[in-house]
Amino acid sequence: MEIFWTVLFSGVQLFFILLFSPLVQGVIKKTKAVMQNRVGPPLLQPYYDLMKYLKKDSVVSKQASWLTRFTPYLLFALILSAGLFIPTFLPISPLGGWGDFLVVVYLFGLARFFTALTAYDAGGSFGGMGASREMALSAFGEGAFLFTAFAVLFVVGTTQLNFLAPDLLAHHWGWENPAYWLTFVAMLIVLIAETGRIPVDNPDTHLELTMIHEGMLLEYSGRHLGLVHWAAMMKQFLFLSLFLQFFFPWGVPEKMSVGLLLLSILLFLGKIFLIGFFLGLIETLYAKIRLFKVPRLFLSAMFLAFLAMIIHLAL
Repeated sequence: MEIFWTVLFSGVQLFFILLFSPLVQGVIKKTKAVMQNRVGPPLLQPYYDLMKYLKKDSVVSKQASWLTRFTPYLLFALILSAGLFIPTFLPISPLGGWGDFLVVVYLFGLARFFTALTAYDAGGSFGGMGASREMALSAFGEGAFLFTAFAVLFVVGTTQLNFLAPDLLAHHWGWENPAYWLTFVAMLIVLIAETGRIPVDNPDTHLELTMIHEGMLLEYSGRHLGLVHWAAMMKQFLFLSLFLQFFFPWGVPEKMSVGLLLLSILLFLGKIFLIGFFLGLIETLYAKIRLFKVPRLFLSAMFLAFLAMIIHLAL
């Protein structure tokens, strides 16, 4: 019976992530457009784009190997698998008892490795440039992600994400704690960088000077490109979910009932769309920074997280 509920919960969680991740992207793009006094694309434009890509055949270079055809499906599966370990609208995740935060880091890392490896496959100059930039920055980015997350997990004393939100609330993790704000700023930097948003990266342009993640995707087309874009939207949705679990853990239901479950879903969507709006606001207010300044941003996040751990020990 327990296996049945795990499978059912996993199905609901995956459907939830697949359904709402493009909508968050639409909220960010619409916010940017409104803030810049433009009409902008419709809120549902990411869904239309995905349907358009998935209907088309993929064109693959003759120089490319099986890796180019295989990676979009692997990337999609890896990010979707990470979604089974991160709580969203409930305090627990479907497979949270089988793996902790480190499993999520490894799944994201594996997806990044195959994306960068495949960018070299076709032999294009832009793919190699994007991959080299991505891997150089990941040396700092993954360290900052681990450091910042550990600063939060240090509060509850475990890397398990199951029941993280109730545990943080029980430890009075909130706005009155200085460590909370330091970690909040550090995690916000990591969130912007890992989701490829301004001021670290610009996903809306294909200029040589600004491309990081997009540089690795230029060889994809059709359904392969659709899968890669959908995986990027899901990764963004999962990072936002983790951000909510770390800093806005209130609202998760302590008991299971239909009413509390619906309320929890509405609260979760409201919070995640508000963060999407906030990200759109940041992209409007800031310009992309120079590539060589990005490592300093990651080091700042690591320093803030380290300071937060010292303050937490001192309090």
